[in-house]
Amino acid sequence: MSIQDAAALEGTNEGFSVEKFLATRAKAQEAVSRIVAQVQVGMLEEDANKMVVATLQEMGSNQAFHKPYIRFGANTVKTFGADSDPGIRLGEDDIFFIDVGPVWDGYEGDAGETFLTGNNPELKRCALDAQAIFQATAEKWEKEKSTGEELYQFAERRAKYLGWELNLDLGGHRLGDYPSAEHYEGPLSEITFCPSPNRWMVEIHIRHPGHLFGAFYEDLLMESDAAGIDSVGDNQIDIKQVPADGVCGGY
Repeated sequence: MSIQDAAALEGTNEGFSVEKFLATRAKAQEAVSRIVAQVQVGMLEEDANKMVVATLQEMGSNQAFHKPYIRFGANTVKTFGADSDPGIRLGEDDIFFIDVGPVWDGYEGDAGETFLTGNNPELKRCALDAQAIFQATAEKWEKEKSTGEELYQFAERRAKYLGWELNLDLGGHRLGDYPSAEHYEGPLSEITFCPSPNRWMVEIHIRHPGHLFGAFYEDLLMESDAAGIDSVGDNQIDIKQVPADGVCGGY
């Protein structure tokens, strides 16, 4: 592999503001909160996706660097960009995830998280483990100054150890002022240098090796003080749930 030019691949446009960028991150997370607050058991996935688009538009985003989506149940094993199987309704003891990529004021936001509608222990473990793998990967980056390649090799091993398959088609990506893809369109998993903070998203999409369910979690690589990352452990992670007779909060 040729030597990668970190400065070029991590480039931003003139006038880039970290403060505005991080505010956009927070707004994307708020969007997920607003979306999940409208999700109800029995909802069709197709209707939920229309609601996702409408919510982002209500928040002032009429542009996105990737199509937003929500996946229910068996569709949670689908990779990014794959068509969902039609007609899937959210069950009373089910799993679903949300992924949004809105643009506000020239800055890219990205947020993805998994939610539950019941107390199925395997579904809960899947959702928890997606977050835990992200946290462990982010800690490895911060403590060991690992390359993008090393981070995803680690995440794959961690997922396998926990009994999941890591979807390596989702290997992280650049994020910044729109369009950050002008600087680099490839995955973080192919980066051969240590990624800088506030430039890269780590995507963790795990799937059960024998059943049709999975979980997704993503966030920005940033110093732990800024990100609010706790030590890895199930007691540090809160999975939001949608009751059968109501809705739930988000982040």
